[in-house]
Amino acid sequence: MPKLFREPISKPKPDALRAETGGGAARRRVRIMPGPVSGRVLAGFLVALSLSQGALAAEKGKKPADERPDYTAAEAAAARPEGLPASIRIAGDDVAAFQSLIDGAARASDPWLVLSGGGENGAFAAGLLTGWSERGDRPAFGVVTGVSTGALIAPFAFAAPTLGERADAALKQNYTGISAADVFEFGGTRDSLTDTWPLKERIARAVTPALLKAVAAEHAKGRRLLVATTQVDSERPILWDMGAIATRNAATGDPRALALFRSIVLASTAVPGVFPPVAIPAEVESGAKAKSIKSITELHDDGGAMAPFYLAPAAALDGETRLRLPTDRVYLVINNRLAPDFQMASRTTLSVLGRTMSAAIKAQTRAALALTRTYAERTGLDLRVALIDGRFTQTSERPFDQPYMQALFAHGEALGRDGNAFEQARSPSAAAGARENRRAAEPVGAITASR
Repeated sequence: MPKLFREPISKPKPDALRAETGGGAARRRVRIMPGPVSGRVLAGFLVALSLSQGALAAEKGKKPADERPDYTAAEAAAARPEGLPASIRIAGDDVAAFQSLIDGAARASDPWLVLSGGGENGAFAAGLLTGWSERGDRPAFGVVTGVSTGALIAPFAFAAPTLGERADAALKQNYTGISAADVFEFGGTRDSLTDTWPLKERIARAVTPALLKAVAAEHAKGRRLLVATTQVDSERPILWDMGAIATRNAATGDPRALALFRSIVLASTAVPGVFPPVAIPAEVESGAKAKSIKSITELHDDGGAMAPFYLAPAAALDGETRLRLPTDRVYLVINNRLAPDFQMASRTTLSVLGRTMSAAIKAQTRAALALTRTYAERTGLDLRVALIDGRFTQTSERPFDQPYMQALFAHGEALGRDGNAFEQARSPSAAAGARENRRAAEPVGAITASR
């Protein structure tokens, strides 16, 4: 999120989307008081307002309207996306399922790319990848994972060997040519306090059948594109095999696969309570004897609610389950600053919530990074980390501040072009020695994971 927020964001909404979300004159608008307000504060304010409204509803004994059919935890575990095979996704905390997924990828031993969340700070990764392409030694990653803003970047990073310069051009446009009005507007839906119809439209324009065809072509080479969302009802991470979904669309023209691909990308960016969750139609066998198909509607939101980036199931990272990744090297891009950022908070709910949320997000990311580094040290993985550090000092004035994003993109591009974006956890000789020790100690085919 940016540092300052000044004005409410609104743009004309297409009639179709207005009808879909119950828009028009009846839609409630939220006007922000004038004066600068921290962007993290904005998120904190919206969450606090959401919680207070929920508490008031509970006091009155009213249940929020929910048109979804009821379903059980057992049905949730057995459900599959409507009209598509269950194999296109796994529970992101299931180590055995993750191992099976990666074992089926012939190129999983190639370097991996892991992209974190970070909102408009995704301009950093977009620029870095573009500069890396210009340098000429960017790998064709065996596995690419994305969370939140990383989920917007990941398909283009994955499809780059097929799309060529068009992939980087799309990333540049998506992260330097937009403003907040291209992402959200105030005036909430019944399950959030902003509406992301502009982002939904933008994703529909960017995620085309041609992009899915390119993703499918790379998937067929044994590479894997994975995006994480959070299943709201089950409180579990879901890992989607986006290449398998793209293959379904490319092979059959199934419009449900295209719609699902877009919905997953949108869902992974949906900050809970602030942006609306995304409804994903699903189906499950019902009935003890005479089996019938029951239709349900799942709600998915920000993959970053579970962890700021996804390497593999957490049980493997923290050593509960002994597995190892088939790759020797992982490039992790963190689209955030991790160092404390001093700003005096005012004695207001808005300001205190904003500063506290910013601290919590940084603490979560630092903890996840420490866990991942410990795992890399334990297993001999060559982990290389790029993040927004003291080399970039510009700040933003409003959400999705275009000059800020353009400057951050240029910074990432320069680092990628110069080859000094990534910090290596250990010396090349030490990393090579650790990898040899790992190969000698563990059988080929074992794997490890994260959130």
